[in-house]
Amino acid sequence: MTEIRAPRSKHADLSRPDLGEFARHELAFLGAPCGDIQRLAASLTAALAPTGHRVGYVDADHASGDADATQALSPLLQAGATAELTDKIHFRRLDERRPIDRFSQPALLAGASLALVNGNHFRARHQIVLIDPRKSLAHKLDKLTDVQAFVLAPGVTEIPEYLQAHLPQHAQLPQFALSDTAGLAAWVQQWLAARQAPLRGLVLAGGLSQRMQTDKGRLRYGATGREQREVAAGLLAEVCQDVFVSVRAEQAAELPAGLQPLPDTFLGLGPLGGILSAFRHDPNAAWLVLACDLPFLTARVLRELVAGRRPERLATAFQSPGNEFPEPLITIFEPRAYPELLRFLGLGYSCPRKMLINSDVEVLPTPAGEALRNVNTPAEREAAEQALG
Repeated sequence: MTEIRAPRSKHADLSRPDLGEFARHELAFLGAPCGDIQRLAASLTAALAPTGHRVGYVDADHASGDADATQALSPLLQAGATAELTDKIHFRRLDERRPIDRFSQPALLAGASLALVNGNHFRARHQIVLIDPRKSLAHKLDKLTDVQAFVLAPGVTEIPEYLQAHLPQHAQLPQFALSDTAGLAAWVQQWLAARQAPLRGLVLAGGLSQRMQTDKGRLRYGATGREQREVAAGLLAEVCQDVFVSVRAEQAAELPAGLQPLPDTFLGLGPLGGILSAFRHDPNAAWLVLACDLPFLTARVLRELVAGRRPERLATAFQSPGNEFPEPLITIFEPRAYPELLRFLGLGYSCPRKMLINSDVEVLPTPAGEALRNVNTPAEREAAEQALG
């Protein structure tokens, strides 16, 4: 009897981040001269910047043609330098000789929570169509893959028939006058809010608890009679769509009933390994990470954190009680934090706080009381037991 074997895959079965061409959230403008697109992008950026949104812009150079492209290079690039990084005091500029590609483009705009793209030159996942009689889109319909709205030039009152035929849903799409920057900006904010990443909870309970000399996740405080990992999961369940418990592989079978284990797949990295394992499981969710050694934490404090969440930042955290730094083990990590955590790991840092300190993060005031008081040693455990009765 011939044995039938399943086909082998050369690639690991990984969940991929839900990215567009340049960013997780991107909008291409097309259908008007490039100058009008640039001015619209600039006015829209100016309207969105005070709200905290991080906006990036993608365009081509309209000044230099192929004939004088070499002359436009700096002396260093002409001499053969691969890249030239210039500190312009108020901004930084990186000039590179290498071509951009589908895999490097998102990294170029890693700091942007929204990318605006000149669709005359580049594709983007979502589009805003400018209706302007000076520039027809009849021969570029293949670029209109997911139109979200229309912007009408002065004097234009209707969508051209060829666009109506190509876009059966055109009547349901919002329309804005080119001069109505405020209306368009308000719509973009609503559009981004509707695409906010879902919030999942992660209890960090996979540590070795070497200082405590016993598993901190299995300790019980107060009159609840429940293990700390159960208590933490219950708190997260009040503010998250679902909750997982980060554990070592050998711990998964011993979890109390009702808890979902998420075994570490990044090993030997402490809390960072649990966080990265969560993002590997779902890179398109935001993860509210909670250590299991916070017996004084309350649901009210977690609700404060969620209420202060800023999805346009990489993370939202409380300031630590003892210093001015963000507290990494009760933090909301947004999907854009995943590649940043991996980048810091590649630089040799396994501390999540290092990334938070050096990144675009929302830091909330330290909550009142002892909510962030953690318990790591037998002496601290005894004091906590007395305080909690």
